[in-house]
Amino acid sequence: MNVAICELAVELLRKWGLVRLPAFGTSMVPVIHPGDELGVQRADLEKICPGDIVVYARRGRLIVHRVVAVGADCTRGPYLVTRGDRSPRNDLPVFSSEVLGVVVTLERDHKPLQVRARPNGAERVIRRILRSSDRATYLYLRLSTLWRGLRFKGVSCQP
Repeated sequence: MNVAICELAVELLRKWGLVRLPAFGTSMVPVIHPGDELGVQRADLEKICPGDIVVYARRGRLIVHRVVAVGADCTRGPYLVTRGDRSPRNDLPVFSSEVLGVVVTLERDHKPLQVRARPNGAERVIRRILRSSDRATYLYLRLSTLWRGLRFKGVSCQP
């Protein structure tokens, strides 16, 4: 996402408190796919909990990752520890000045999906597999797209 679009999203969130953004990248697969529409609501760091999916701005980019812990620094105050669902490592701490909001709605192919604080069992298994390989992630996304295409065309995959 280019810097101007990032700045516009930040301004809209600060002014109106809610913005819809398309997802880019694969760090949150299998929960969020590239092209999904995210509804982001402005939120203060103090009201964000582990499991929430947050959006923060860093170096001219918007990052969408899950909160894995909340901490506090003697000099800079409270912060979030975040990580993409596919990432093996945590991000650098996210401080209040970077936090824009929390993902409150998620749509894929114009259909609403539930935003869960904890991935379900199948998502956890898939996430472990996808962490090990970008190729596995690519194949997962291709199969997911093909599966959705079959469902939209009315093809039944059940006997």
